[in-house]
Amino acid sequence: MVRPSGLLTRQEEPVPLKSICVTLSIREFVAGVAATLNYENEEKFPLETFFVFPMDEDSAVYSFEAMVDGKTIKAELKDKKKAHIIYESAISHRHQAFLLEEDKCSRDVFCCNVGNLQPGSKVALTLKYVQELPLEADGALRYVLPAVLNPRYRCSGSPEDSCLDLKTPIVPLDDLPYAFSMTATVSSQHGIETIQSNCPLSPIEYLGDKKTSAQISLADGHKFDRDVELLIYYREVHTPSVAVELGNPKNNPDGLMKDPSAMVCFYPNIPEVEPSAICGEFVFLMDCSGSMQCPISKQDKSQLRIEAAKETLILLLKSLPVNCYFNIYAFGSSFEAFFPNSVKYTQDTMEEALRRVKLMRADLGGTEILTPLQVIYREPSTPGHPLQLFVFTDGEVTDTFSIIKEVRNHRLRHRCFSFGIGEGASTSLIKGIARVGGGTSEFITGKDRMQAKALRALKHALQPAVEDVSVNWDLPRGLSAKTLSPEQTVLYKGQRLIVYAQLTGTMLPEEGTGEVCLNYTLQGKSCENKVTFSLQPKLDDNFTIHRLAAKAFLQSMDIGFGETPAKTKKDVLKVSIDCGVISSHTAFIAINKDVNKPVQGPLACRDIPRPVLLCAAAPMPQCKRVGSARIFGCRHGSQPPPNIFQAMKLPVQDITPQELKDLDAGSWGFDLPTRAPPVFGETYLVQLISLQNADGSWDLDEDLARILGISLKDLWSALPVKDADSSSWATVLAVVWLHAKAKHQKCEWELLEKKARTWINSNAGSIKKKLVKAAIAFTKSSVDPAVFGI
Repeated sequence: MVRPSGLLTRQEEPVPLKSICVTLSIREFVAGVAATLNYENEEKFPLETFFVFPMDEDSAVYSFEAMVDGKTIKAELKDKKKAHIIYESAISHRHQAFLLEEDKCSRDVFCCNVGNLQPGSKVALTLKYVQELPLEADGALRYVLPAVLNPRYRCSGSPEDSCLDLKTPIVPLDDLPYAFSMTATVSSQHGIETIQSNCPLSPIEYLGDKKTSAQISLADGHKFDRDVELLIYYREVHTPSVAVELGNPKNNPDGLMKDPSAMVCFYPNIPEVEPSAICGEFVFLMDCSGSMQCPISKQDKSQLRIEAAKETLILLLKSLPVNCYFNIYAFGSSFEAFFPNSVKYTQDTMEEALRRVKLMRADLGGTEILTPLQVIYREPSTPGHPLQLFVFTDGEVTDTFSIIKEVRNHRLRHRCFSFGIGEGASTSLIKGIARVGGGTSEFITGKDRMQAKALRALKHALQPAVEDVSVNWDLPRGLSAKTLSPEQTVLYKGQRLIVYAQLTGTMLPEEGTGEVCLNYTLQGKSCENKVTFSLQPKLDDNFTIHRLAAKAFLQSMDIGFGETPAKTKKDVLKVSIDCGVISSHTAFIAINKDVNKPVQGPLACRDIPRPVLLCAAAPMPQCKRVGSARIFGCRHGSQPPPNIFQAMKLPVQDITPQELKDLDAGSWGFDLPTRAPPVFGETYLVQLISLQNADGSWDLDEDLARILGISLKDLWSALPVKDADSSSWATVLAVVWLHAKAKHQKCEWELLEKKARTWINSNAGSIKKKLVKAAIAFTKSSVDPAVFGI
């Protein structure tokens, strides 16, 4: 069942949380964040408050402190069970206490407890964390401050004392009782090209002649109604680098913090090669739970998650290589497979899959991924076709660690690529299964197109794996490097590799250098990347590199509060406590020992409300069409808070003929159709792709003619070679259309276009050149014949 997020706070109960202030510092590709929660008790009796909030799972939380009426109280990191005992004891003895912990079900959800907040008292709670910033395909570094915590679907067997069980009140944005602000500093020695955001910003202030620094802040009046996303473009983002950081031997005589740590960042130049003859088995696991009926984002005209997923599946199906095997699973509270077992990719199986994709609806209830995963893994492998698993979900689950464990247990027989759809998708789930499954993870929010990111992952899956990955150090005598982060076994073109290491031995007093080399093999060829670096470690009071190294270790070893083996748990606890980085087995606890006498009066509980976003904070509503709008009503008899689910205009998916003309400066020289063929609201591009055959060809028929805007009779008349295969002519025309009218979306169709050109080369033979020149002339387009290899 979906647990309710709670009732609205009664108006007579003031909310003790008054504001959230975030200070962000981004240096190169590492972010340091300080988030302060300001509380004030305006009531006449002591309070206990709870605040549940999301955080990216890559975040290494290393500090938690309270400023109580001008006095600073530093929290200690302890075993989670001991921390809870201390907190409950303090509360029962009427002492002020503060607790910060990860959720037991997911490492990207945190709960902050404030116990015995005295009447009239003001408290500022500050937590600090660091994280690596992921690299986008276009070279942008992406920072996201999560705002959205979607309700997670609870499966049987999930822990009952999860943070997500708290009856957190939900309110419309306009009634949110606390303010939010964020300021940021971005700096890079290579210079900043530009900074973009999905939220309104105050004017960005660039500093330095080469724009090596920038000051950013959210515009006044920002409502915390969406994840805050920054895309940062540096001038030389692909330069390899090594940073060495001083350790802290005085306070940490043993363990990871004692010695200097190094962070190595490689951007290996992995060439793109022709896919091997082994095609693979491709299994697509598609979320059809009720929440997939929500828009991807709150922005105007945002596509529904399920519609974007269906369009993406069509593109993936058309882009699969000939002779591969595939299957599709739709899941929710139950699941259904398109075929009993993976089937060979043929015209018949592809058409059957397309038919069922078009019938898919977000109507399968809750989000239960584990069972269909287990069924997929139980299926026998297809000999000679390694399994490639693609998981599409909005990630609203509570059994995160069980799912990650299941993928990890089968990591040797497959690769897993994951896609988080919409704001609030669990970063713990999406990143976790990709990390242990040797694939990549992507998040689709705002105006992102799922199609481009999914096709990029498919390109990775079709490429031969990089093998024998190793990092070798060349250091002066007496100095050695011990790798702290788990070795990455799979690399893809355009991917960044970060390695953490502990440097032990004698550091040179004078200026010295070391060298580190990344070695790997690709299709039997040896490749390497080298970088020389200074051995003079730098001081960082926050010990950023050490803590990121600890986080990398914890991500690989800490597989959940109830999942980590006892022997491993001992190592997890030691690294977590020694480095001050929170884990699923530890929690920050602080007791105000300056209060000489117990807090007086009965203790009242106050939960902190959070904003409700469209469809995000209540059980997924059903919808019915009323005119040009969808009106929402709730499943299972539950009612949404008033004034939340308003009538929404349907997202516009079609491109009008005039808009399509405007996409490209070139002219086809003929009129486009006045209306698109009725194929469940797709764009012309999706319609064209839907018509492609499994072998890569198109048929010369009325459907193709409608999309091209030419009568079928005229298309036949323009065939330049009598008695030529009409499919060759149709396929050439379709490829010309893609290059002329959809070149801005090339990343989405390049795989299926390549399949089409391969078919043309095999079937058009000696008349290929005539067909291509005739097609370009007939359509009056400016496409270069060289795209056909002419």
